[in-house]
Amino acid sequence: MQANMEVRVFHGKRTGPTIFVSAAIHGDEIIGTEIIRRVMKKLHPGRMSGTVIFVPVVNMFGFITHSRYLPDRRDLNRSFPGTEKGSLASQLANIFSTEIIDHCSLGIDIHSAAQHRYNLPQIRIASGNPELRELALEFGPPVVIEAELRPGSLRALAREAGVDMLLMEAGEALRFDEFSVLTGVNGILRVLKKLGMIDTKRLGKRGVPPAQATRTVWLRSTRGGICRMISPSGSKVHKGDMVACISDIFGDGEEAILSPVDGIVIGHSNLPVVNQGDALLHIAEVRIFDTVGERLEKIEDAITSNQLLDEDEVI
Repeated sequence: MQANMEVRVFHGKRTGPTIFVSAAIHGDEIIGTEIIRRVMKKLHPGRMSGTVIFVPVVNMFGFITHSRYLPDRRDLNRSFPGTEKGSLASQLANIFSTEIIDHCSLGIDIHSAAQHRYNLPQIRIASGNPELRELALEFGPPVVIEAELRPGSLRALAREAGVDMLLMEAGEALRFDEFSVLTGVNGILRVLKKLGMIDTKRLGKRGVPPAQATRTVWLRSTRGGICRMISPSGSKVHKGDMVACISDIFGDGEEAILSPVDGIVIGHSNLPVVNQGDALLHIAEVRIFDTVGERLEKIEDAITSNQLLDEDEVI
């Protein structure tokens, strides 16, 4: 097998920044491929400033085989910066590093939850970067999270190279869901507008700001059995609320799973049959809690009602 990568470059008529938008670094996380496809249909290079490099599938090997990993079971998003003559993962990481990252000032990388899990659309950014936080808020997801960078990841490499990164998490592996797709398309177009790369009034003004968080917690199963999910992704939860419960197959010995924080559920498992220690829910502890439920509803309504995304008009 030979390491290669399919890209499409939209080079604007006017000068401006160069950014990339990528998806499917994990081959089964395909939601970003559909987001990129729809964004490209909306853009016309003759009306743009700057350049956008689109990479709808970074890990084509995993994409074709419905697998998170490469054929050698390596995780591409732990293989950066890579080398020219290393493993297949290392070669792909090197191509992305030298041919894409080195030419850009900003990247938007799109992921989803793993198989049998769902993530509420969210943007993750490195902490301590006010300009990047403003872009994340302009993207307009339900939640913006300042999260640590993992060694060997694309985000970690980008920061070393001086390239800002927005990481989108949304939806479930091997599935498209319309809310996640609309959030991604709308968000990318808003970022392009914020950077002065496109000029359109169809997007309107940004509505209520997303919830912001700097800490997230995982809740795990206390026993094996049948899990009944009470607060799926998007739910506002108070500290002490029962967010799930687990019982045996007869419904006996029910145990409550309680939220340890005030926050928003940003991810949940879709599997009712669980083992002890399985991850059930992911909760973001939000900074401003009192109004978060109302703001989430307004954000979701704004995303799903944006008519620009339901038409074929080029902007």
